[in-house]
Amino acid sequence: MSEPSPRRPRSGIYPGTFDPVTNGHLDIIHRAARILDRLVVGVAMNAGKGPLFPLEERVALVRAEVASIAERTGTVIEVVPFEGLLVGFAREVGAEVIVRGLRAVTDFDYEFQMAGMNRRLDPEIELLFLMASEGNHFISSRFVKEIARLGGDISTFVPRLTCERTLARVRAPHQGE
Repeated sequence: MSEPSPRRPRSGIYPGTFDPVTNGHLDIIHRAARILDRLVVGVAMNAGKGPLFPLEERVALVRAEVASIAERTGTVIEVVPFEGLLVGFAREVGAEVIVRGLRAVTDFDYEFQMAGMNRRLDPEIELLFLMASEGNHFISSRFVKEIARLGGDISTFVPRLTCERTLARVRAPHQGE
């Protein structure tokens, strides 16, 4: 009887703008890291969304926030900026899986369409959808920014460092008035 061939390492990407990175994002990253051997968190340039943080700062924040996840899971987690087609980025970093988080039915509709397009562009790349954990269904970067701009408490939606940086960023234009 022949021995089974060793399993090849599984590599995936988790793309997003992460503006800012939320506890929901970190939950998906942690859960994906338990499944994959290597996870590349792709921070999208996406200037069209008018980001609160410049790309370099988003990359640095995500790196800081995922360091403990990599340590706890033993998974290699890389954080890199990207622009262009997602499947092209996946090929570039050697990922065979795209990880996406789902919060609600509206996410599913959008992700279903994107999955179909990505599948057409590269049928070799699999899609892995992870449902948001209870308590994270309603968190979005857009709402976090809006709450912060209106003076609300965002500390339960984002990790401490990201909370501090987000509050400093939204308050900066008002300093000196």
